[in-house]
Amino acid sequence: MKFKDYYETIGLARDATQDDIKRAYRKLARKYHPDVSKDPDAEARFKELGEAYAVLKDPEKRAAYDQMGSQWKTGQDFQPPPGWDAGFEFSGRDSGHGPGSEFSDFFESLFGRPGHSGQHMHAPGQDHHAKVLIDLADAYHGARRSVSLRMPMLDAQGRVTTQERTLDVNIPKGIRAGQHLRLAGQGAPGFGEGAAGDLYLEIAFKPDAQFRSDGRDIYLTLPLAPWEAALGASITAPTPEGPVQLTIPPGSAAGRQLRLKERGIPGTPPGDLYVVLAIALPPADKEEAKEAYRAMAKAFDFNPRTHLEGSAP
Repeated sequence: MKFKDYYETIGLARDATQDDIKRAYRKLARKYHPDVSKDPDAEARFKELGEAYAVLKDPEKRAAYDQMGSQWKTGQDFQPPPGWDAGFEFSGRDSGHGPGSEFSDFFESLFGRPGHSGQHMHAPGQDHHAKVLIDLADAYHGARRSVSLRMPMLDAQGRVTTQERTLDVNIPKGIRAGQHLRLAGQGAPGFGEGAAGDLYLEIAFKPDAQFRSDGRDIYLTLPLAPWEAALGASITAPTPEGPVQLTIPPGSAAGRQLRLKERGIPGTPPGDLYVVLAIALPPADKEEAKEAYRAMAKAFDFNPRTHLEGSAP
């Protein structure tokens, strides 16, 4: 997927006001409208302008897009950084299940597929959506956390700024990545006598140096010395709930998984913890270590490539 510079598409600098964006879009849209322009690329150019305008005219989408910075260039290979939109509060953000659109994969990777909405004289306020990052330990034990959110809005000069607010949130024990917490009445105010909308917090886990999650299951990659894997061993291994004593069976190969039942994220039923074994080789950084490796080479009639066609010692 290629990065799209929407400012470049519409021909404006990143500090352009909303009025600047509207004027530039209208001028270019008239120029490249397929019913008017004789340019052979007019239709494609018109679609690109429409997509750029859909982002830059919306203060929320524009602020989130700007957060990624200006280091990306048009045409560069691009994937949204993990958690790139964490902490941004969106009003009525589409969940991605709306009708199809002609927007690019780049647009949909950031904002989902656009849907439709409407307003009435008396109507509930829009629901707001935000992604928040929590520690894996919070899912094991539950917690109360202060969450800071940024809501994009326009200032008096028509430029995008953000308004921050902090909420105290109860994180329930057993919550999984991808689940949502509903905070009733914390969305946008209603119209007329309509009730306020709700705030939905999508849960994601902060990157962890040791553990990764898959639903309720947790995975740990555990390095072993070659002799521990070959001969078996009793070692101490970390878990999100504290260290445990783990028995390594003799003859364990790299990639073998040891299942610790019900030591994953709590729930009904609870998840499991899978310990994935890896073999770590000691460095041959001293003459004694090199000599030990030479002795191993003599002691073993071993070729790890015998399963490969045409391999040789």
